[in-house]
Amino acid sequence: MSGDYDVVIAGGGIHGVGIAQAAAAAGHSVLLLEKTALASGSSSRSSKLIHGGLRYLESAQLRLVRASLHERSTLLRIAPELVQLQRFHIPVYRRTRRRPWQLRIGLSLYAVLGGFATGTGFGTVPRSQWAQLDGLDTEHLQAVYWYHDAQTDDALLTAAVMRSAQQLGAELAQPACFVAATLTDDAAIVRYRQHDTDRECRARVLINAGGPWAGQLARQISPSIPVPPLQLVQGTHIVLPGRPERGFYYVESPRDGRAIFIMPWHGQTLIGTTELPFHGDPDSVAPTAREVAYLLGVARHYFPKYRAMNASTVKDSFAGLRVLPAGAGHAFHRSRETLLLTDRIQRPRVLSVYGGKLTTWRAVSARVLQQVAASLPTRRARARTDQLPLRAH
Repeated sequence: MSGDYDVVIAGGGIHGVGIAQAAAAAGHSVLLLEKTALASGSSSRSSKLIHGGLRYLESAQLRLVRASLHERSTLLRIAPELVQLQRFHIPVYRRTRRRPWQLRIGLSLYAVLGGFATGTGFGTVPRSQWAQLDGLDTEHLQAVYWYHDAQTDDALLTAAVMRSAQQLGAELAQPACFVAATLTDDAAIVRYRQHDTDRECRARVLINAGGPWAGQLARQISPSIPVPPLQLVQGTHIVLPGRPERGFYYVESPRDGRAIFIMPWHGQTLIGTTELPFHGDPDSVAPTAREVAYLLGVARHYFPKYRAMNASTVKDSFAGLRVLPAGAGHAFHRSRETLLLTDRIQRPRVLSVYGGKLTTWRAVSARVLQQVAASLPTRRARARTDQLPLRAH
């Protein structure tokens, strides 16, 4: 057997590395297994935003918005190189579904849930300045609201959190593919493959942080553990040439009312995202021509300068997968709360993380540690994650 750990984590996305950091900060011995590279799945294919989730107010997910805004404030403080506050614009046209009074109420509630902290203010752009908004179409434009949220490089943030975890003593095995786990009365015997060699270790607690692969990983554990009904939802982004100079745009798809971001990214324009049910192997996820056309159509609708562009103009595109609870109705209205499911109520040996947002990785990691605390020995804490600085390099 290769080792004996308090916590072994399968999955090197933002939640996996966050849990590694939280467990190491609490004084525990930690091993993280990542089959390819950190943030190689959904954690490098997000909208690159640390945000409160303004649109979640429509589905009354107030607790999630409050928690997200709190985490945004924390990350702005501990990771200023990686998380920066940005100005967002919301244009309202004659046919926009969300009316000015609705936006004003929503933004006011957003500020309240954010505790009126830095970055929770909002207002309107004077009509005299509309011509400066990156060529935004002003025909039938009634108002432009502004507010703030934050942007990050999701892959760099994930790497920074893992470095922090390693500085606290966590170990990283990469590439290392989780093969299976066998549960005993008080532990999990974990088998994994590293450099074509089969290895085995013992974990007091196994954390399944496989993201879109979490359901598959859970089925590789024996005796079998509960796996909830889940749905994978594909989100695609496209990259267009040129960069918006006046900030970020939060617009409404003219086709179905879906909220879409149009924003600067590495000197170009990032546009997303879609929500398309996905069936199949998560390793095979890729943008579809229909999604690319949909996002390009949104850009053309709001910015005349994009109307001459077609699919061949798209500089890049990428797709990631969200894990949502299965259910009827459109994915847009499903809860974005993270589901933490253990193999048993008392002294769990396995905890699986289903879903989650880039913004709330630190809070979710703290919840994970609380939920498995009874299975872990008492250790002397080394640090608090809300006080640990995260740096780009």
